[in-house]
Amino acid sequence: MNQPFDGNGIFPKGEENTAFARYFQGTSYLNMLSTEGLNIGNVVFEPACRNHWHIHHKGGQILLVTGGNGWYQEWNQPARRLQAGDVVNIPAGTKHWHGATKDSWFAHIAIAVPAEGATNEWLEPVSEADYAQLA
Repeated sequence: MNQPFDGNGIFPKGEENTAFARYFQGTSYLNMLSTEGLNIGNVVFEPACRNHWHIHHKGGQILLVTGGNGWYQEWNQPARRLQAGDVVNIPAGTKHWHGATKDSWFAHIAIAVPAEGATNEWLEPVSEADYAQLA
């Protein structure tokens, strides 16, 4: 059985993610664990927080879920519920979003897959209507 998760996990939560706040609905926290060779960040989402739709051009991304309950969704696909221990491999060029469920904190390690010329394209927010439909 999952223990209640309050955002404090095996990695420090870090500071409020003000640098990327304009790409999130709600409050998130970011603690960069490594910026040498690979960008690896511990991202923590308060309940109902999620990032906007976005695309990793070239490199892609890997998410390692470390706590709480969350969602991952690719464009035109159903949302996938996530919990600690889940791994999400996001291919380059895939429009997607991820974030917390309405009633749970959520944390994942985000690994940027390195590639020559890799960039992130931030897009529109996840609509309130679409998010509200998630169970």
